[in-house]
Amino acid sequence: MAAYAWIIPLLPLVGYIFLLLLGKKAPEGFVAGVSTILVLIGLGLSLGVFSSLAGTDGAVTYTWKWLSIGSHNIDVGFQVTHLNALMLVVVSLVSTLVFLFSLGYMHKDERFSVFYQYLNLFVFSMLALVISPNLLQMYIFWEMVGLCSYLLVGFWYFKPEAALAAKKSFIVTRIGDVGLFIAIILLFASTGSFDFNTIFQAAASGKIALGFISGSGLITLTAILAFIGAVGKSAQFPLHVWLPDAMEGPTPVSALIHAATMVAAGVYLVARLYPLFELSQPALTVVAWIGGVTALLASLMALTQRDIKRVIAYSTVSQLGYMMMALGVGGYVYGVFHLMTHAFFKALLFLAAGSIIHAIDTQDLFDMGGLRKKMPITFWTFLAGALALSGIVPFAGFWSKDDILTATLKSGHPVLYLFGLIAAFCTAFYIFRVFFLTFAGKPRDEKRYEHAHEGSWVMTLPLIVLAVLATIAGFFNSPLNGNALEKYLLRDAGDAVVAGIPTTSPAYLLGHTYPANVGLMALSVAVGLAGIGLAAWRYANKNREITVPTGEGNFLYMLSYRKFYLDEIYYAIVVAPGKVLAKISDFVDRYIIDGIVVVVSRLVYVIGLGLKYTQTGQLQTYGAATMLGLFVILAIALFRQGGVF
Repeated sequence: MAAYAWIIPLLPLVGYIFLLLLGKKAPEGFVAGVSTILVLIGLGLSLGVFSSLAGTDGAVTYTWKWLSIGSHNIDVGFQVTHLNALMLVVVSLVSTLVFLFSLGYMHKDERFSVFYQYLNLFVFSMLALVISPNLLQMYIFWEMVGLCSYLLVGFWYFKPEAALAAKKSFIVTRIGDVGLFIAIILLFASTGSFDFNTIFQAAASGKIALGFISGSGLITLTAILAFIGAVGKSAQFPLHVWLPDAMEGPTPVSALIHAATMVAAGVYLVARLYPLFELSQPALTVVAWIGGVTALLASLMALTQRDIKRVIAYSTVSQLGYMMMALGVGGYVYGVFHLMTHAFFKALLFLAAGSIIHAIDTQDLFDMGGLRKKMPITFWTFLAGALALSGIVPFAGFWSKDDILTATLKSGHPVLYLFGLIAAFCTAFYIFRVFFLTFAGKPRDEKRYEHAHEGSWVMTLPLIVLAVLATIAGFFNSPLNGNALEKYLLRDAGDAVVAGIPTTSPAYLLGHTYPANVGLMALSVAVGLAGIGLAAWRYANKNREITVPTGEGNFLYMLSYRKFYLDEIYYAIVVAPGKVLAKISDFVDRYIIDGIVVVVSRLVYVIGLGLKYTQTGQLQTYGAATMLGLFVILAIALFRQGGVF
């Protein structure tokens, strides 16, 4: 079955081309139906590929020669590992549900067909990225998903905020992409190949070196540079600033790209290159600390935001930090497991937020309230997503988050464990702050409340499916089923045999696993319940009046609300100096370089204009000029002969 994995990304590509040829005037139901059916077929194939790898070791690889550079051959094709087989299922499943939801959410949009074109192109790029057999091919699709993100964030380009957000996301992520590109060049220069297994084999056997850089130094350097690419794409500190602004795009885009797929590509990159990272403890340490700081910082920022989508966006940044922290402390399986569960419950929260926005046409939490009776399906599904995000047993987020916290503490990182625990408390508080402000209490805007309504079945069905997954997905890797997903993912260690790497090598061990700890599980649940309790006391208590906070005189509140002033700091040290340099460059270009060109052109014009009048077309005039010139020459000759000159 794995031999047919290439069909999975081909299906949305066919959908993109078909809609492109069909034009903008195609019926909405037909456009959405074709797109959804194609991705649904891909989901069926993905499940087949996933199940076909169960009980087998190693990867299934099909490549063909593409280019020859000197003695080096560059191949293209596809490779299916246990890791990317799981990713195929996650991407296809979430894509199918988002495609269906978008039919209701984007109804009557003037560019409805174009929206689905972009979605299809993105899903093709993401799926092709996942099954790429080498770094070069992965990088091509890495850039394509970035392009699609730019197109979809700025889909409503007539809104200045959307246009600026699209540019910001594109530019900030390019910074990370430069790091990844340099890492790819260095790995090719030192190994002569872009192929994953070739690179891992060279690194594990100590045959990787470049000039004056030692083998271990080069491994650390390339791993950190690749991680910079992941920092940009997965919105890790300090390149996280683009993701909250990306919420200017349509909500289905936020659910698909900025919750479950593209932003997880950075986590997937680190996991895919994990045999390289395992050979460098400094690189893993960088990954762990950046992840831990991001998880804590983003959770603090989310505490005070008023825009429902931005709260969930900062939550995404924080949860991606959890995944990176897990990978950094050696919890390979737990980072990937959280990637899977997070895709389900965070896509659910974004789509539920989209259902709310679609119903009352506002994103401000303080314009909501009392929506439980008006939107019961959205209420219950949002509650399932919120409980999963808060890590409450038995919801999906509990199992994966607890695994990460356990691995962090057991691996000897108590400070990072504390970061994770504080972030867990903040997470439970801010998501239930959203929940209570939205669904509890009395309506704070009667006109909006009167028009509130549940969406059609194309919007509610995806919510129900994702709510079920947010509830049960954690059992896929729980002690109750013998940690089945863990055993499945660790079968990728069989690649070591294929690559000829000794089984005693640090590479391909794929991190460490730890038994469940009931005490730590109870502590993490207690922390989550404390956060929920505080949110209920503050926002669901009928005796407490809910007012719009101003933050005046409250430094800590403003620190969180203004996102630790990082945007202002970036403006002061990057944007403002950049504008000054741009003005200087404009002056040099406009008045010096262009000025020289203008002066020379005017001089040539004047000279040409003067010469024009010497051409009269009269023979007598030319004869007189000739005689005059002759007399001048004779006069000069006589004077020179006489010593005048």
